[in-house]
Amino acid sequence: MKKYFAEMIGTMVLVLMGCGAAVFAGAGQPFDSVGTLGVAFAFGLSVVAMAYAIGSISGCHINPAITLGVYLSGRMNGKDTMMYMIFQVIGAILGSTILWFLAKDSGSTTTLTGANGFVEGAMTTAFVAEMVFTFIFVLVVLGVTAKNGLNQFAGLAIGLALVLVHIVCIPITGTSVNPARSIGPALFEGGAALSQLWLFIVAPLLGAAIAAIVWRGITVEPKREVA
Repeated sequence: MKKYFAEMIGTMVLVLMGCGAAVFAGAGQPFDSVGTLGVAFAFGLSVVAMAYAIGSISGCHINPAITLGVYLSGRMNGKDTMMYMIFQVIGAILGSTILWFLAKDSGSTTTLTGANGFVEGAMTTAFVAEMVFTFIFVLVVLGVTAKNGLNQFAGLAIGLALVLVHIVCIPITGTSVNPARSIGPALFEGGAALSQLWLFIVAPLLGAAIAAIVWRGITVEPKREVA
């Protein structure tokens, strides 16, 4: 259970810090808003921090798309895969709960939860963006965490990859590439965020599956035994 709780805590921090930056960037403040670049770094730095905090316990997936990619690459068993995903979603809901409480009186001009979304008529663009950017992100994760990868720098590489993804994708969907990150805020936001939630679950998982297939096709990583 320790690794499942670690995933829950890590996902909670990711949602609270990353989505929190987006929420408070749109609130009336005595200082300039952090902007797109600040939000991108908030998500990336959250991953870096959690990678070194809980990476030795659970591997710090904090993202069902990463967990699926790791499973399909043959590094994880089915039971752990399902439990990781469940606890990641629980963590995202906890993070959204805390963020909603902190932001409900903030006067934010964005949503109070940092929910993902896309404008009417842009569903295909949003789907492709989420799928492609998740593919890139999960491919990086699989590469740096491979047995012959640069493991000591994995947390930094993954965090910076997430920053890069956010810089490009925030204007399109607000950037998910993580179903748990989308589920938590959407449950509080309701409305369009909830009706569009399917895209932010399906597209990232599809992108992760493609990344795993591509990785298995190009890797020279030694085979691992999965308990």
